[in-house]
Amino acid sequence: MSSATGMKVVVTGATGNVGTSVVRALAAEPRVASVRGLARRVPEWSPPKTEWAAVDVASDRFDLVEEFTGADAVIHLAWAFQPTHDPATTWRTNVLGSMRVFDAVAGAGVPALVHASSVGAYSPGPKDRAVDESWPTHGWPDAAYCREKAYLERALDTFERDHPGTRVVRMRPAFLFKRESASEQRRIFGGRFLPGPMARPDLLPFLPDVPGLRVQALHTDDAADAYRLAVLSDGARGAFNLAAEPAVDADLLGEMLGTRRVRLPRTAARSAVAAAWGLRLLPASPHLFDAVLRLPLMDCTRARVELGWRPTRTATQVVEEFLLGMRQGAGEATEPMRGRKVG
Repeated sequence: MSSATGMKVVVTGATGNVGTSVVRALAAEPRVASVRGLARRVPEWSPPKTEWAAVDVASDRFDLVEEFTGADAVIHLAWAFQPTHDPATTWRTNVLGSMRVFDAVAGAGVPALVHASSVGAYSPGPKDRAVDESWPTHGWPDAAYCREKAYLERALDTFERDHPGTRVVRMRPAFLFKRESASEQRRIFGGRFLPGPMARPDLLPFLPDVPGLRVQALHTDDAADAYRLAVLSDGARGAFNLAAEPAVDADLLGEMLGTRRVRLPRTAARSAVAAAWGLRLLPASPHLFDAVLRLPLMDCTRARVELGWRPTRTATQVVEEFLLGMRQGAGEATEPMRGRKVG
């Protein structure tokens, strides 16, 4: 902590799924004196100890060094998932924008940088055992999201070499959900044509069981607590896996939803996703679908031991809360998180 009055933390992408939870966690932390939230659009939401600035980190019209000067830590969450049909645009926003953030952290002399990496940065891995943070981070090259997350891992390798005085933390969470994120995530991944029964799983005639579709989930608030701990822990450096148990697959979902499971070959499932994406009916690309089938399961021992972090909700509870949010059209008072019910 750099001053007797508490820490000053800047959060990029502060109005999205993770950002809103991180801002809340920091605002409730006595050791944090102030939070500066950066977002392209200033929200109506006014949490304690928080001030807002309208900033696009990918645009050179904004002086990020000025925004970061005096901060004890920068938490970098800003990310664009779309347009999936234009990977050059997401590359400029996500990769080049992130590198502007890294350069500004160094230029402003910020002591700590906490970066939102992802399970998507990992190379293909096992589904029958968990891997630790030493697993290779080369992503799945066909998927823009994974390619961008993996590239930034290499950029951070260079940053750490060139700026050894800056403490760098790389968070690698599983898929993040909360009730309030349901509308935003439906728009990002399902699109406006997502059929209503997807929000009412009791109306689904069957649940597709695709080989390899076994992933981990985590409540966004639990991820935010790990970010809070990383900011406060002077010794925290490097990568931390974040996920809740159990792993989510068709067996778990079928049992939870009381829905009949039907085996669906990978090729058939991918063809359906590719057709819908090609017709612009589905924002999520078939390349991301390929990546999800290959993501490893993560071991979170390091976060438990070094940060003292533990999730407060199981993955089953996370999925149940998210589905409830879908039915309710849940959201928050920020532009990315606005609520909207499924027709």
